[in-house]
Amino acid sequence: MNPKVKSQRRQNIRYRIRRRIDGGTSQKPRLSVFRSNSEIYAQLIDDNKGQTLASASSKDKDIVAQKGNKTEKSKLVGAAIARKAADLGLKDVTFDRGGYLYHGRVKAVADGAREGGLQF
Repeated sequence: MNPKVKSQRRQNIRYRIRRRIDGGTSQKPRLSVFRSNSEIYAQLIDDNKGQTLASASSKDKDIVAQKGNKTEKSKLVGAAIARKAADLGLKDVTFDRGGYLYHGRVKAVADGAREGGLQF
């Protein structure tokens, strides 16, 4: 598949998802997930103000030190973003899978965040 076509298709999926989800406020931020080939990133975003409230990634020092495959590290990223949200006093979020299928590493981030106390 042509890389340009593939990225455009994912971009269209992202826009479609963003239209349907409600959230992105300071009380109920959007939990956005980005997955690269080797790393995974999660952010809590307030769309009204256009700012990131908290972020976590598989490049964080405490997660890099852990042993495990990419899926296990993704679960740790979800738990880390849940801890940071709890520090901010946030409990409810809207999950934005970012155009990726809800499977594998994206699902592991969601499971880790739920186990950490986030509700979505």
